[in-house]
Amino acid sequence: MFHAKLGLTIESTADILLNAAAWPVFDIAASAISFPFRYSDDEWTDLGALAIPQYPDARARLRAWAQGFVRSNPTDTLSLLKDLSVGVAERIRYQAREVEGTQSPIETLDRGWGSCRDFAVLFAEAARTFGFGARIVSGYLYNPDQGGVGSAGAGTTHAWAEVYVPGAGWITFDPTNRGVGGVNLIPVAVARDIRQAVPVSGSFVGATNAFRGLWVEVQVTS
Repeated sequence: MFHAKLGLTIESTADILLNAAAWPVFDIAASAISFPFRYSDDEWTDLGALAIPQYPDARARLRAWAQGFVRSNPTDTLSLLKDLSVGVAERIRYQAREVEGTQSPIETLDRGWGSCRDFAVLFAEAARTFGFGARIVSGYLYNPDQGGVGSAGAGTTHAWAEVYVPGAGWITFDPTNRGVGGVNLIPVAVARDIRQAVPVSGSFVGATNAFRGLWVEVQVTS
């Protein structure tokens, strides 16, 4: 009798050209150097739901927490966003989490711990309470020396966020590692909600032990 072994293999290969600077200088428009500022009508239209909070917060707890990073009125826009990103890392303890799903911003604040995706969602949602357009980025952290938070190899799955600032465009913030700019980040997917950044979706019918494993290799060349 012949027994055939059937399996599902998904292979994805991508070549990405990155030119992020180690010490980026952001050419922010004069109208947006100080916060609060107003996006243009076209920017508001294009940003759409990216500038609207995605999680319920009836008591406005997240906005109240974010307001604690406003030093003055008006205040420097880039400094506010940097302080907010660093504030996430100072307020929340990093903890790797292999289970499916992402904590809501309020859950992360209440628990005081979270994974990189929880950090990214908390930062992006806090920025949205100010009216900033923000989006979630899913990809890899290239960290061969293992110095970054959450590293598990030269190429580690990672999540961070980007905020739109007129003139500069989308500015990368990695609240997990208190980073600004994407010199060591390899983006794969960008989404309004992290639930939209699922690489593979669907269903499988078969044995419960059919899953063999997941392998990821990231090679960076200059």
